[in-house]
Order: sequence, then structure tokens, then C-alpha cells
Amino acid sequence: MKFVCPLIVVRDMEVSRAFYEEVLGQKVGYDLGENVSFEGGFAIHLRSHFADLIGVDEDDILRGPKNAELYFEEDDLDAFLERLNGMDSVKYVHGVVEQPWGQRAVRLYDPDMHIIEVGEPMESVVRRFLARGFSVEETARRTSMPEEFVRQCA
Repeated sequence: MKFVCPLIVVRDMEVSRAFYEEVLGQKVGYDLGENVSFEGGFAIHLRSHFADLIGVDEDDILRGPKNAELYFEEDDLDAFLERLNGMDSVKYVHGVVEQPWGQRAVRLYDPDMHIIEVGEPMESVVRRFLARGFSVEETARRTSMPEEFVRQCA
């Protein structure tokens, strides 16, 4: 058995697809109408069709339960944040924060109130600390990454 992908349920396929393509830059792998798979390794499924598939009333499918998120990484987080500033439709869970390990991230909601996190790759975090003058050892401690990883990022 192999795991294939997470699938989230959406109310409006056009709105959700546009969000993932336009806001997060995702590319569609397959569009099967009620189900759209993205090359990034996740899928969205139309709520009405999903309710029929699993045999529940459409109203029984929760919206925005805040118990999971889709996680993305962006090499140029600052440019991404700047692009988001021009999008009035984006609703934030929180603005950019720096995690205790140094990674900066922002969380926002998709149109169905699923939580989306966009963070820097740890390679970018390590390079940022090294550019600030941190030693390999200091960077490894600060980021909780092995020294060998830090050296490879340098």
C-alpha cells in the first residue's frame, strides 16, 4: 500500500482552483471535474460530490475545523508576502511570524477556511543566519539542524 495524497473538500471548485493556482502558484495535474489534483501532491474535491461518495448530508461536512493545514514552502518568502499584500481576498490566520527555530511563516485561509501555511525552506533559513554572521555551530543550534546540513547550505 502507498499513500497518494491529502484531499480537501471545497464548496466551489472554480473559486478554490483559482486560489490554489493564482495565490499559491500551484499547477493542475488532473482536472476530473469534481476532483482536481495538483502537481504539488494534493487534491481538492467538490463538497456536493464528496458528500454523495461517502453517503452523508452536505451540511455534515465541516468547514474550517482548524485541525489540519496544507504546508507549502517558498524560496522567496518576502516576494510572496508582497504579492499577497495586493490581494484583498486573502484572509490571514496570522501575518508573518518567526518560529523559535528561525523559520519565517505566514498562515492564511483558503476559500473554504482550510489553513494554509507558507514557510521558508530550512535551507533559506540557514543561509539567512550565516549571512548575518552566525557560525556554523551557532546556526545549527539556532535552527535545530545538524551541522552537516548547515555546511551543505553554505
